[in-house]
Amino acid sequence: MAITNCPACSKRISDKAKICPFCDFGIGSATDEDIMRKANMKKFQKKHSLQNQSMMAMLLFIAGFGFMYWGGAKPGEPQHTAAIGCSVVGFIWYIINRIRMIFLKKAD
Repeated sequence: MAITNCPACSKRISDKAKICPFCDFGIGSATDEDIMRKANMKKFQKKHSLQNQSMMAMLLFIAGFGFMYWGGAKPGEPQHTAAIGCSVVGFIWYIINRIRMIFLKKAD
């Protein structure tokens, strides 16, 4: 008996299992095409999630940058410091997500 990964949820299960106990994916009745389709869907969802996170990071950066320059707060005030913090966090978050997307594409 060997341990494999479920094609649907990637949890470790027995190779003798007919159904994944975690996600109820019918491994025993699944064809190779079903397993391939499930793996492709998982990759698509991961890529879509990273793209959504990149968009949120970009919006955070733009909002912080915009408030920093057009918000009326002077340097040294808490609002100005918070705007700089939002810009920095958004920028770093965006860069990290882009790097993660590069690694995801190289894994294909």
